[in-house]
Amino acid sequence: MTVQARFLEYVKYDTTSDPKSDSIPSTAKQKVLGAYLVDELKSIGITNAFMDEYGYVYGFLSGNVQAPKIGFVAHMDTSNAVSGENIKPRIIEDYDGNDIVLSDGVITEVTRFPNMKDYIGKTLIVTDGSTLLGADDKAGIAVIIESLEYLIKHPEVRHGQVSVAFTPDEEIGRGTIKFNTKHFDCDFAYTVDGGKPHEIEYENFNAASALVKVKGLSTHPGGAKNMMINAINVAFEYHQLLPTIMRPEYTEGYEGFNHLMEISGDVEQATLSYIIRNHDEDKFNKQKELFEQSATFINQRYGQELIDLTISDSYRNMKQAFNDKMYIVELAKQAIQAVDLQPECLAIRGGTDGAELTYKGIPCPNIGAGGQNFHSRYEFCCVEDMVKSVEIIKEIIKKAVDLKID
Repeated sequence: MTVQARFLEYVKYDTTSDPKSDSIPSTAKQKVLGAYLVDELKSIGITNAFMDEYGYVYGFLSGNVQAPKIGFVAHMDTSNAVSGENIKPRIIEDYDGNDIVLSDGVITEVTRFPNMKDYIGKTLIVTDGSTLLGADDKAGIAVIIESLEYLIKHPEVRHGQVSVAFTPDEEIGRGTIKFNTKHFDCDFAYTVDGGKPHEIEYENFNAASALVKVKGLSTHPGGAKNMMINAINVAFEYHQLLPTIMRPEYTEGYEGFNHLMEISGDVEQATLSYIIRNHDEDKFNKQKELFEQSATFINQRYGQELIDLTISDSYRNMKQAFNDKMYIVELAKQAIQAVDLQPECLAIRGGTDGAELTYKGIPCPNIGAGGQNFHSRYEFCCVEDMVKSVEIIKEIIKKAVDLKID
């Protein structure tokens, strides 16, 4: 089976995670794909593959030489930003660089997505415009399993132990909550989750979520003067205290943001849900302080506790953990160069299971898997990039045999 065929099989499974669910995994349907992946791993020769009660899939390939143990991680769930149900992929061969009509009124316009120019002449897998595609991160799963099968079919290739894990709920920030780091036996790992195969990421956002609950007072609007407190209006007031220039649509690179994800309510109560992001820890803390100051301001202005604010930290920037472990990044660079690409280190404008795994004792930068335009109906995957990612993983494993870890 090719990496393309694997990917097309995986996207048949709806694995949307649910941030409002308290279960682990957040949706039972993620386990359906997990069970399929266990069977597939066993079919290629990873006979010890299994899925635990929380929906985490693990598998281990024994080494044939003494070498560092390497892990590879990808996530099974897809974002709830766009439906992941009944995905209908379409293959475009020899892409011509023009707009792609996905369906009536849904067009991947090259003026909106300038990255499309990088894919002229390549084979793309796109959606029908009604769902996301699931390249984030089923492309990563396909790349990892394709690489494993190569090693099994070529026992002459020298390699150390290779551990793989497929996680649930990464998209809602819970991908490592029940990750068994002791069982996942490796010296270091890579998440395979992202875009172009030449990209390496070992910096990510510091992340938090903020839940703002607003209490109002409802009265008949005809006699509301000096009595009614409209929770919706108070919610608007709160939101306007946060700087407009800190919204995601105005930021890039290393600039952090405050993102209003959801708003709901009525006169008596309203709720605002935010995510807070910044690579710089000091700036990140100041952003959180502004949320608290805004709540205090509103409560003082009205003379009562209308705002109930809860801020919860999600994950930290893993960059500082790599100060003495840059050999892991250098190994990926060498592997990328070996397949005739120029490595590029980027800062993730998002999160990754690798950040939490790094702080749990498994240093884990990210490498690309071939997807683009994530979390949208314009998502696509480049087949040639997936193939390159397979080659890179194979090179990482081969070159690690000669790696010396102090």
